[in-house]
Amino acid sequence: MKITDFIKKNVVILDGGMGTLLQAKGLMPGELPETWNIIHPDIVSDIHKQYLDAGSNVISTNTFGANRLKFSSEELEAIIAAAVENARRAVESCEDNRPRWVALDIGPTGKMLKPLGDLDFEDAVSVFAEIVRLGVRSGVDLIFIETMSDSYETKAALLAAKENSSLPVFVSNAYGEDGKLMTGATPAAMVALLEGMGADAIGVNCSLGPKALMPVVEEYLKYSSTPLILKPNAGLPSVLNGETVYSLSAEQFAKEVSLAVSLGVNIIGGCCGTTPEYIAALKEKTKDVIPKPIEKKKIKLVSSYTRAVAFGQRPVLIGERINPTGKPRFREALLRWDIDYLLREAIGEEDAGADILDVNVGVPGICEAELLPQVISRIQEVTDLPLQIDTADPVAMERALRLYNGKPMINSVNGKAESMAAIFPLVKKYGGAVVCLTLDEKGIPKTAEERLAIAQKILVEADKYGIGPENLIFDTLAMAVSADKNAAKETLSGIKLISDTMSCDTILGISNVSFGLPNRDMLNASFFTLALANGLTAAIINPHSTPIMEAYRSYLALSGLDYNFEGFISLATKQEKAEDIAVIDLKRAIIKGLRDRARAITTELIKSKSSLDIINENIIPALDEVGVGYEKRKIFLPGLLMSAEAAGAAFEVIKSVAGADDKATKCTVVLATVKGDIHDIGKNIIKLILENYGFAVVDLGKDVSPEDILSEVLRLDAKIVGLSALMTTTLPAMEETVRLIRESAPSCRIMVGGAVLNEEYAAQIGADFYGRDAMEAVRFAEEVNQT
Repeated sequence: MKITDFIKKNVVILDGGMGTLLQAKGLMPGELPETWNIIHPDIVSDIHKQYLDAGSNVISTNTFGANRLKFSSEELEAIIAAAVENARRAVESCEDNRPRWVALDIGPTGKMLKPLGDLDFEDAVSVFAEIVRLGVRSGVDLIFIETMSDSYETKAALLAAKENSSLPVFVSNAYGEDGKLMTGATPAAMVALLEGMGADAIGVNCSLGPKALMPVVEEYLKYSSTPLILKPNAGLPSVLNGETVYSLSAEQFAKEVSLAVSLGVNIIGGCCGTTPEYIAALKEKTKDVIPKPIEKKKIKLVSSYTRAVAFGQRPVLIGERINPTGKPRFREALLRWDIDYLLREAIGEEDAGADILDVNVGVPGICEAELLPQVISRIQEVTDLPLQIDTADPVAMERALRLYNGKPMINSVNGKAESMAAIFPLVKKYGGAVVCLTLDEKGIPKTAEERLAIAQKILVEADKYGIGPENLIFDTLAMAVSADKNAAKETLSGIKLISDTMSCDTILGISNVSFGLPNRDMLNASFFTLALANGLTAAIINPHSTPIMEAYRSYLALSGLDYNFEGFISLATKQEKAEDIAVIDLKRAIIKGLRDRARAITTELIKSKSSLDIINENIIPALDEVGVGYEKRKIFLPGLLMSAEAAGAAFEVIKSVAGADDKATKCTVVLATVKGDIHDIGKNIIKLILENYGFAVVDLGKDVSPEDILSEVLRLDAKIVGLSALMTTTLPAMEETVRLIRESAPSCRIMVGGAVLNEEYAAQIGADFYGRDAMEAVRFAEEVNQT
């Protein structure tokens, strides 16, 4: 039986933790768990068998950290082959016929993808693709991508799985206490991305216990139409008699997880701290449970790397300004590859109230297939609004879709057979909500009824590709009334027909209606209001147009869609502030992560201001504002890092003019990922932020022994050392490092961080401070620096 069929009528029991059980069998601090597949195969196979006997339907291979960034190609091939053999041997030793499957376990690379880190997206896809091919060759039944804390790396892994196998793919992400991924993605954003790309099951694992993860699970249940996974930790870790233990008993754990099953979760297991005892308790608690049927939500979602936009709650605004049509300056910027100009347009539209940004770079003389992906990537550096990828070139469309971080809108497909054959396979592979133009080989129909017929034809054809109406949005084509006085009436009738007869979403490019007429905004605003009254779901508009935004806010207020009239009152009372353009522009460039702009402005400012004044009056206040926004969860990790990059660009200008590094003015901080752990994302983030705040940071890298860390602390007489760990198997190495520093460098303050730690655990191992994120680390370092 296929596991995808089994899920429909059964609660699927996964396994639990592997690392802690290997430690109990003698895995040493810093030793790589994956190597035990070869040197201790019987132990690994026995752990698998314990989980199967406890009730697991699915066991995951001991390959969580197996990739070519950690092992050579020959080692990797041998490890994965042995891991699959160990799991398969355990399955074959079972005496009953209960359905069981072997999953290829794939964890994160430990690196941040560009632009936040140094790993290229396609390189990440290649890393995961190699793992998938080796697992498939060795005979796994499905692929389980887990503990991903970044949407972009998740996409790379899922894309690799889809391109290199036909096996079912489960995907599980690790959420923080704020209910978001490390890089800021909400559950709705991940549902949009993963369902759009065709994951067979999605969900949540690691980081927290089941009760703490329930708000995230509830968000998944709200939006997802896919089988859901819950694989939490056994509560919070602490140290008892020198050993790491977790707060929940097996019975408590099973009780809390079973609550999620009653709500609709149907794939359950355990992560850090769980053992076969926990899985047996889960099995017992859910043995008579019939899972809830998986409900088709039919919610249209598009997303960026942090947020999702849902259609149908209120009309969605799509900014039209990143488009060269009728914009000579924009066309000139494209021909010069002046992407900074486009980034400023994007920021301006976001500030003006757009929900989504249309991105079109099609001009004669430009290779759209080369430029569009770059523009999409750069715009995503400065705004977390979802994007609408707008091109008639299928090659450019695919390249942009592949690199896009999220689930975009796709503009567009039409009723021509050639168009649908080119675009629908891309929608199916990469995910997206596609704009469907109601025209075909005969051109644009005159009547609303003819446009409805084309919409119905598109709907039928899309279904052949497995694309449902929740991923289609129909455009009845606003035409210039200056050329046909009845054009607007037919367009509006088409909107109402499609809304009423097909119950589908609709979209219009509003400004097309006024082409060739004076005072276009006045006509556009009236047409927009009429379209909204006829059921328009989304509109491509100029958010800088006062009449358009007044019409929109007034419509929402009158339709009961503006809570307490907040949007209407905000627009009605908006006032412009006159301030020093140079100062505000530099702060804004840093806040928005505009590296090139920050560099250019600083180059001009330093001609009239001292470097110290620029730092104290512009750069540090900008970083502080971003830091506060990050702490209040109004700005997310990508925004924090891009702002730091922009500040770094400004610092580089100051350094080049001053002839010295004006940046490092505070105490020395030594950073390291502890022995046995190659995951250095958190450490690298803290390094970047601390450097921008003036600290002298010495980064020792990853997999660093306690002795080497102590040696550098002593050599540099460092006031602070920061230690990072992601894996439970490396916590003993962190504890040993803390012990050595306490003995030999008692004045050095120790801060620790990582997904498997918490404040209580940090205190128990003797650390001075536990940092949940980079800004908490900065605040602690500032306090130490002042002592």
